[in-house]
Amino acid sequence: MTSNSKRTSSVKRKPAPVPVPNDLLKLQGAWKITALEADGEHNPPEVFSGSQIVIKNKKFISIGMGAVYEGRLELYPSKKPKAFNLVFTAGPEKGNPHPGIYKLDGNSWTICFATRDNRRPNKFATKAGTGVVLETLERADSTKHSKQSAGAHSKESQAGNGGSKRGTDAIQLEPLAGGTATLIEGEWTMASGVFSGKPLEETMVKFCKRVTRGNVTAVYAGPQVFLKAKFTLDDSKDPHNLDYVNLQGASAGKSQAGIYELSGATLKICMSAPGEPRPRDFSSKPGDDRTYTTWRLTKK
Repeated sequence: MTSNSKRTSSVKRKPAPVPVPNDLLKLQGAWKITALEADGEHNPPEVFSGSQIVIKNKKFISIGMGAVYEGRLELYPSKKPKAFNLVFTAGPEKGNPHPGIYKLDGNSWTICFATRDNRRPNKFATKAGTGVVLETLERADSTKHSKQSAGAHSKESQAGNGGSKRGTDAIQLEPLAGGTATLIEGEWTMASGVFSGKPLEETMVKFCKRVTRGNVTAVYAGPQVFLKAKFTLDDSKDPHNLDYVNLQGASAGKSQAGIYELSGATLKICMSAPGEPRPRDFSSKPGDDRTYTTWRLTKK
């Protein structure tokens, strides 16, 4: 009896599960983005249409912003305002922590976070050149369906890269049917930008990148996709012609005419606003609504 008793008492029991913080319980499921502001600019619904964040236990996955983002959600509900960290473990922002603040009111969730440095915002607002993002989210209608969709996105991303999660470490843009690599294939960092005659701040320039795969190109500001388009090139014209059919962003569904110049690892692009005539030179002046950007190739 004594021997059996000792053996029984020596059996290790599984530790009791640690209680999940109340706010984390409330956040479980899928949330759709209903408003987005970055660097003091309100983004039109076309930019974030269909985008969701799915929370499962302490993990999150964000889909619909041009790539799949995954990571760990750390909550600090006792702070004022309530604070959180997004710790990215897969996707374009892998390894980058995004500290922020949040408020949760029933089916409404508001988050404000830094994307450029580790300084946590102290209020729910953004300013130009800060890299701060403000998002308003509402609980999605079908949590179960959203979770399944997020899982499917993750599996597709892994399947396309031999089953390895490494495939989400870089921005993934699948070429459209029949698309082949073009002269502007690869990943590019912005060197300069002028929008309707106004130069983009240097801090914002460092924040932007372009990825081209086949005949699809996308422009990102941090984790946010601001433009995704199918494009065609015509090198027989002088200057060379570049035409967009916008798939995502403020001009989704519209066409744009532009010009480009490629010199070694430097790419210059000048685009007119949708419906406007093609530019004749590489310039952007106040009121012309043109974008003139210069890019440096970082990865072919």
